[in-house]
Amino acid sequence: MELWPLGLLFVQICLCSGYEGTPWCAPIKLKHGDVSCHTPRGEHYRNVMGTRCKIRCKRGYESQNSEVVCMASKHWSSNYACREIRCPKLNMLANGGYKCSDGSYYNSRCEFFCSPGYSMKGQKTSVCQHNKVWSAGVPTCIDIDPPKIKCPNVKDKWAEPGKLTARMTWDTPEGVDTADGILTDVTLKGKPSKSDFPEGLHKMSYSVFDRAGNKGSCHFTIRVRVRRCSPLFPPDNGYMKCDSDGDNYGATCHFSCTGGFELQGGAARVCQSGLSWSGLDTTCAPMNINVGVRSAAALLDQFYEKRRLLIISAPTAANHNYRFQMTNLQPAQCGLDLRHVTVIELVGTYPAQVGRIRHRLLPPGLALQIRILLRIPQRSFQMVLVDKQGIDKQRYPFPITAAELFTTIDTFPLRKDEMVLQQEAGQFCQS
Repeated sequence: MELWPLGLLFVQICLCSGYEGTPWCAPIKLKHGDVSCHTPRGEHYRNVMGTRCKIRCKRGYESQNSEVVCMASKHWSSNYACREIRCPKLNMLANGGYKCSDGSYYNSRCEFFCSPGYSMKGQKTSVCQHNKVWSAGVPTCIDIDPPKIKCPNVKDKWAEPGKLTARMTWDTPEGVDTADGILTDVTLKGKPSKSDFPEGLHKMSYSVFDRAGNKGSCHFTIRVRVRRCSPLFPPDNGYMKCDSDGDNYGATCHFSCTGGFELQGGAARVCQSGLSWSGLDTTCAPMNINVGVRSAAALLDQFYEKRRLLIISAPTAANHNYRFQMTNLQPAQCGLDLRHVTVIELVGTYPAQVGRIRHRLLPPGLALQIRILLRIPQRSFQMVLVDKQGIDKQRYPFPITAAELFTTIDTFPLRKDEMVLQQEAGQFCQS
């Protein structure tokens, strides 16, 4: 036996009891949709008991049920109102937000935006669709903008007098982040502020990172300039030794001449602020030996601190040792000049003795005084080596080779300094 639901059973009873054709339920008034009703027996009223109505909502709206029935309770079997379709509420963007034209309702258009310093990854808009699903998911806001940092503007600087460096000072810049403002410490590539920088152009940079790992950097340059005079050169037959860099403002150049030459002009010259050298041009002129002096001491004083003396004394020009010695020294003249050695020959016995410095003859009386002053015998061969301080360094009663003589001279303290200067100047004898 088929069992009917209690409500429909009551409707059936009522229809059989004479309620047919009488309006029973409230007339359906449907906004945002259409309704189509069918009465049990084709009655005129569309709200009699048992009437079935199909609900069709407009696009963008929905009803809980597509069909309702007029019940014996004088109520429709369910709510038939067409309500606007609504999508799930969108999640809020981290570091951003959105604005919608009509909330979460159907056809509402939502536009997403990111906070300053962030860029959007994903769709910029999303629309609520008829199926209650948004047309696009919520995008993400990511920090891809690097932090901003502005490097200092450091002006060129001139080096101080006598120096090739300048102390440069500037303020460390600060980074600015357009996103959350959280930055690492600013790091410098190059020498720090308050450092001494050498002459030239120095490239520097600062960098900083934000929390997302984006790097901001800036670059600047530091230039140190050196005021310089026109370059100086060693004089012929002389040396030049300069401090600092040799031609920069405040540098001093000292000059000296090789043995046998006298300094003329400035012994020291300074590069001045006007970029010109102080003093007169420096030259080295050959020594002007005055053989007309009255004493041996006056003659030897002319060589003091300038030349070494090799005094060769023999009783006659035919002396075997004398001839051998002079023959041995003749091809070694370059070595003698390199070692600042002047040869003085004393030949013969008084009053027939002759003195000679190269091609210049000494008066017999002056030659005799030299022998007396240095205690050189007249009647035997002897050779005396005197250093630049006038000290009797070595005596030879017999001839020696030039090589032996040079080996002895090269052990003198002053000679070591001379050798360094000559090597720097490229002065040497061809072997």
